[in-house]
Amino acid sequence: MHVLLVEDDAVLADGLHRVLSGHGMVVDVLHSGTEADALLQRAGAAHAANPAELAVVVLDIGLPGIDGFEVVRRLRARGSAIPVLLLTARDAIEDRVRGLELGADDYLVKPFATPELVARLRALARRHAPKAAVMAMGDLALDSDTKRARVKDRFIELSAREWAVLEYLLQHGARVVSKQQIIDAILPWGEDMTQNAVEVYISRLRLKIADAGVTIRTIRGFGYMLELAPHA
Repeated sequence: MHVLLVEDDAVLADGLHRVLSGHGMVVDVLHSGTEADALLQRAGAAHAANPAELAVVVLDIGLPGIDGFEVVRRLRARGSAIPVLLLTARDAIEDRVRGLELGADDYLVKPFATPELVARLRALARRHAPKAAVMAMGDLALDSDTKRARVKDRFIELSAREWAVLEYLLQHGARVVSKQQIIDAILPWGEDMTQNAVEVYISRLRLKIADAGVTIRTIRGFGYMLELAPHA
């Protein structure tokens, strides 16, 4: 995962670089908003051609040159969808709201726990990873472009969250995913979902795809996985 870290505090930047690199991320570090804006302009074409080129930007708000707010504003004005996580020492609600309204995807207030930063970055990368237009297993097919789900030759009605849960399970194939992984992957910042709600969506989905030749299997203590039904 390729991360651009923009932080003017050299000590903090060095520490975050070591932590993120230790989690297998490729990290580029810049120390001013002006540098970040220039690099992101150059990176725009590369990201359009290869979305994996830059997975996420970690952006301090209080930067020399232009501040983080202006970096985000310019990035979104250019039509870039690269996910941005803001780092800020400001805990005022208006600063958080301003950053999100300008197009940031998430934020952390300093001081923060580095495991939370790592988890948030991975969640952002998952949400913005390129997806195949049509995914299928058994007689179940999901078209991400049209947001339509089909079992055999008939379409099935899914709510937005049912769709998101089923899409996430299908993306992970035969891998087990936990309730918390599902929540982290499908919810935009600021929304909430309990693990009990995940169970409700799973129950509804099982009924709707009952004849699709696939089943949502519960792995007790771990989570769920989508697999071909035994008779399929």
